[in-house]
This record gives sequence, C-alpha cells and structure tokens, in this order.
Amino acid sequence: MIAELVSSALGLALYLNTLSADFCYDDSRAIKTNQDLLPETPWTHIFYNDFWGTLLTHSGSHKSYRPLCTLSFRLNHAIGGLNPWSYHLVNVLLHAAVTGVFTSFSKILLGDGYWTFMAGLMFASHPIHTEAVAGIVGRADVGASLFFLLSLLCYIKHCSTRGSSARTWGWFLGTGLCAGCSMLWKEQGVTVLAVSAVYDVFVFHRLKIKQILPTIYKRKNLSLFLSISLLTFWGTSLLGARLYWMGNKPPSFSNSDNPAADSDSLLARTLTFFYLPTKNLWLLLCPDTLSFDWSMDAVPLLKTICDWRNLHTVAFYVGLLLLAYYGLKSPGVERECNGKFVTNGKQNANGHSCHSDVEYRNSEIKPSFASKVENGIKNNVSQRTQLPSTENIVVLSLSLLIIPFVPATNLFFYVGFVIAERVLYIPSMGFCLLVTVGARALYVKVQKRFLKSLIFYATATLIVFYGLKTAIRNGDWQNEEMLYRSGIKVNPAKAWGNLGNVLKSQSKISEAESAYRNALYYRSNMADMLYNLGLLLQENSRFAEALHYYKLAIGSRPTLASAYLNTGIILMNQGKTEEARRTFLKCSEIPDENLKDPHAHKSSVTSCLYNLGKLYHEQGHYEDALSVYKEAIQKMPRQFAPQSLYNMMGEAYMRLSKLPEAEHWYMESLRSKTDHIPAHLTYGKLLALTGRKSEAEKFFLKAIELDPTKGNCYMHYGQFLLEEARLIEAAEMAKKAAELDSTEFDVVFSAAHMLRQASLNEAAEKYYDLAARLRPNVSLSQLSCQ
Repeated sequence: MIAELVSSALGLALYLNTLSADFCYDDSRAIKTNQDLLPETPWTHIFYNDFWGTLLTHSGSHKSYRPLCTLSFRLNHAIGGLNPWSYHLVNVLLHAAVTGVFTSFSKILLGDGYWTFMAGLMFASHPIHTEAVAGIVGRADVGASLFFLLSLLCYIKHCSTRGSSARTWGWFLGTGLCAGCSMLWKEQGVTVLAVSAVYDVFVFHRLKIKQILPTIYKRKNLSLFLSISLLTFWGTSLLGARLYWMGNKPPSFSNSDNPAADSDSLLARTLTFFYLPTKNLWLLLCPDTLSFDWSMDAVPLLKTICDWRNLHTVAFYVGLLLLAYYGLKSPGVERECNGKFVTNGKQNANGHSCHSDVEYRNSEIKPSFASKVENGIKNNVSQRTQLPSTENIVVLSLSLLIIPFVPATNLFFYVGFVIAERVLYIPSMGFCLLVTVGARALYVKVQKRFLKSLIFYATATLIVFYGLKTAIRNGDWQNEEMLYRSGIKVNPAKAWGNLGNVLKSQSKISEAESAYRNALYYRSNMADMLYNLGLLLQENSRFAEALHYYKLAIGSRPTLASAYLNTGIILMNQGKTEEARRTFLKCSEIPDENLKDPHAHKSSVTSCLYNLGKLYHEQGHYEDALSVYKEAIQKMPRQFAPQSLYNMMGEAYMRLSKLPEAEHWYMESLRSKTDHIPAHLTYGKLLALTGRKSEAEKFFLKAIELDPTKGNCYMHYGQFLLEEARLIEAAEMAKKAAELDSTEFDVVFSAAHMLRQASLNEAAEKYYDLAARLRPNVSLSQLSCQ
C-alpha cells in the first residue's frame, strides 16, 4: 500500500501548481460557453449532446459523447460557478487516484518491490500527462483511465476466481459496468475489454499464438472461451449503441484539423498515418517539445518515399514486431498435461504458470543496496505468490500501449487531430510498464553490482527529469498567453492567432494586430484569423481595411456568418443600405449543416436578422421589420440574449400603433434581462402614452439608476418631464444629458431644444452652438428653427 500512497502523493504534488491556473484553450467552449452546464438547462440534455453542447445527431457535431465528464463539469459549475480552481482541483485528485490504481495494477505484474514503485512514480510524473491534467477538458481522459483500470482489475479478479467462486460473475459484471463508464468518460475507454482479453489469453493462461486455435478447436478451456465471447459481445454492444446514439454518422472535420486525412495523395496519407504513431512514441520517450495543438502543419505530410522520416517509421514497426515476438515466442520446454500447458516441467497453478528461478528473479528482485538479497533472490521467495513472466508483462504492456491508441490512428476512421497529447494518457500506462520491465530485465541480467546500480539510478533519474519537466510544463498552462507562446515553435499559425485574441482582450491592440499578421504569414487562408483581424480593425475605426479582411475571410470560408454580420454593419453605418441589406439576407440563408459550432453560427445569423430588421425599421418599413424579427426569434439558439430583439419588436409594434402587442414585447425584453436599459426607456414611453404617468416615471428613474453615466437616460426622462410641463426639471435633465454625451449630436441638439422650451435661452444657445460644431454642415440658424 505504501507504493500506491507515495505514487499518488507525487502525482498530487506535481500538479498543485495548476490549481491557480485559468481556463485555457478548449476549456472555454467545453465549460464557459457550454449551455449544458447551466442550472436552467435540463440535465438530461447532457445525454443527447456532445462534449461541446451540440446535439449529437447534428451534422456539425464533433460526435464526442462523454456525458459523465460533462456531468462532472456541471457539478463543478453548481458548486463553484466559473471559478477555475475547483475544476483544476478535481483534475488533480483524479490523476492522483489513477496513479494509485495504476500502481496497484503494476503490483499484480511486478510484485511488491521497488520496480512497482518505479512504475507508479514514472506514471505519476510523466510530462505527457500535463495536457490531460492541467487542461480541464483533459478530465475526459483521466476519468476514462480511472474506470479503465477498475474494469481491468475486476477482470483480473474474475480470472483468478473463475471456476472456484460464485463471485466470479460478479467481478465480470463489474468489468462490464466499469468499461461502460470508461467509454462514457471518453470513447477510447471501451478498449479495456480488448486489453482484458489479452490479459486472459496471454498472461493468465500463458497461451502462445499457435496454441489459441487448437485450444478453441479442442474445447480445452470453455471458461476462457465463454469469458472472451462475453467480452466481445459487450464491446460490440457498447460500440453499436454509441454509433446508433450519435445518428449512425461519423463526424466531419476541416482540413486544418487533420491535413493528412484531407490529402488527395494516397501515398501521402499512407506514409503520414504510418509515421504518426512513431511521433507519438517519441513524445512518450522524450517529451521535450510539447504543444497545446498539433494541427495544421505542425507535423508536415510525408509525401515521398525519400522522406528521411520514413526511417523512423521502419525502425518503430521493426522494434514493435521484435517486442511482440519476444513476448509471444514459445518457451524452450513445453508440454501439455491434463489439458493445461506446462513450462519447464511445472504445471500452471490457477492459470498462472510457474516460473524458473531466473524468471522469478525477474519478478521479485530488489536493488542489492536497498535490501538483503542473496544471488538476486529474496529469502522469502517460496512464500510469495508467483508472478507473470517478463514475456507476459511485455505482451500486456504492448496491448496497453497500442490498443487504446488504435482509435487515434486514422486506420479505421478519421479523427479531428494529428497528435493530441491527452490521448496518450492511457497508452502511457503500457509505456511505463515497458520501460520498468525492461530496466528490471537488464538489472537481473547484468552481474556486476556497479551496472545494477547504474540501471537502477538511471531509471530513477529518468523519473526525476520527467517530474521536473512536468512541473515546468504546468507553468505554460497557467493562462492562455503563456500556453500560446509556448506553442509558437510547434504550430506557429495556430499559436500566433490564439495569442492575438488574448492580446486583444488585454487591449494590447498593436501587439494583437502583429500576432494576427504573424499567424497569416504562416497560413494565409485561415478564415478565423482573417475575421479576427478584420474585427480588430473595425473596433479601431479602420473600416476599409476591416472590410477587406472580412471579404478574404468569406472567400476562405463562405459559411462564416460572423464575417457577413460585421460586413453588413459597416456598410449600414456607411449609408450603403442596399448593399448592407443584401449582405444580411445572404447571411440569414446560410445553413448550419456540417459546421463545427452551430450555436455560434445561429447566434450570428440571428444578429444578422436583427440588424436587417433595424435597417427596415429606420427606413420606416415596420411590417418588413416585424417579419424579419419573427424569423430571428425562430432561428435564435438557446444562448442568444434576446432582450434587444424583443425590445425592437415592441418598438415596431408601437410605430404601427399596436400598443398591446408592443407592451407584450417590452415586458418580454425585461423578463429576459431585468436590467435592460433600452426596454426601461421604451416601456416608459409606452406607459406615458397610455396615460400611466406614475408608472412611466418609475421606469425612467430606474433606467437612470441602472446607469447614471448614460446621457440618453436623462434625455428620455427630460422629454417625459417636458411633456408634463415640468420645464425646470426637464431643463436640468437636458443639461445633465448634454454634459454626459457632449459628442452625441442628437443628445446635444435635443438638450438645446428643451432648454429653449424652458425659456433658458442663454443655455440653449450654448448647446445649439455645440451642436453646430458637431455638424458643421448644418448652420446654427437652421438648428434654432427646428
């Protein structure tokens, strides 16, 4: 138990510096903008939507069905809202738990010695886990790993009690339930059933490849055949249910997510897909260069046979085959006895074969300087339960390394990434076991004490370096700026673009513009970056340049509704109303099929319709405006804030003298946002018009209370007072409004008019003069006569 506790403690300690981290990268979409986490959203939506809150059957869904992980986010949100501390705490605790369970699993294979301790510490400290633990969305991988290991441990118990205990099928039921839970945390969790089968066949029964078919044919071990058949049935059922639930359609991804999958060259696709596992293994071996994103050109395509990286591919698969051969080769002496295989003359006991002295030394040896060992064998060896051979552990380790990684290989279906470090969380278990059992085998084989110490200390040093790298890498996940800066070396286009968004949010405008342009230097057709640069320019009144980049963004991605929206707004403000109208209409007709974020698309389409309605409204076409507003209400997504839309509906009805309908929509606006100032002002005007003067005044005063710095609120209240012949009060409100909004022509001119109505001619003249300066093309005499 000490090994489990110490390993868990290390896993906990290494990630304590992530507790102060912010939400980063994918956390925003999975948590901050995910409607499924909100208390007003029925919790059952979690089981119908993907990980990002999109309906699973939608054509643009990512098809990532992880309801248990999303449910854990919702519980976090219910307890701590959007405070990232609690989310990070859960991730760290989960990693510590997984580390402890993995160490316990390693003990079954390696015994209660220092090598189990080494395996646990290596897993706790491996830097490849940083994304899964420090990035909150990585909880899907960590949670899946916990149930993955629990399922495997249940199956090991099932194997050891099979035929001798009534509880054996209870353990099998636990295997199936935990496998299902693992899959509901993340898809690759279902692969534990295949790993369990490997354990049963090659570790528990120690069968070799050539023995499997004869065993099945001769029906020598029906319990094994039944267990494997049930594993296969349950795995097939889980996969079939998941495929049905997501609409029997695979997800679609953009070419930037997985360039190899989008390549027209069969050779390039083949060479690249064969190379990518090699790159992933290198990240496990030497996690020196890590990145938050490996899409786009982070891993250039292998387009020819002459690419030197093909040598890495060949070396990888040759090494893999040699390891597999070593683990599956037949023993030197083997014969059959009573239907069970016997090695070196010793019969299999409870499914585990007895081992030779050398094999047992492999399992139980401790460093000579750490315990009293004579000739590499502990004194109480005979009293210990015998353990799997090195070959057995190699086979199981390879299955742990390879099988959970298979869904990410693009061999059976395309995935939405090139490399994803968090996907390696489960496969790293197999890697840690391989390294540990390899070091242990070398330790046993060498005779000199110096070499034994060297091997042991080298393994310990590796763990120390892994731990230091993890602690340093965690620092990159403290906030988005640090994370994106750390990824510039690997994926400059994506990193610079995301960094531009961060710098813009910090009001570092020139730096943000430079970052966007750097991103476009590396990849000039990124629609999102073109749009973001256009938005930055628009917000800084560089409208001509903004229009240029919006058009480039639309050319790169014709379905980018937000680019149409902002293009239309600029055109409308420039007085190009017909061109703006056509732009808004075109945007409203873009379907949301096969779009990665249909909610954001629908929000942009709704905003386009809202602005089109305002355009009609300003032109006096109130019926057309109402028609467009109604279409916007039908199309708006759940997360769209409708108060402005409802308020404009009320305005249109009021202009058409349909006062009951206008009042209804003003009230709807206030219900959707109780502090919506425009609705307070417009509803106040309606109440005044219908004779409810005291109620109207309350709404005007409430608007001023909500924002005392908004001159428009004072102006509306002043107009109400003027109509009530409270001229002095109206004049005071007019002066207040003009002082607060001294650059707004309409406010200043209205203030001058109200002051003149109150016979305060000197003050009125002052504001007429200011209004004239704001619009020099209109003379003072014209203003005074209005």
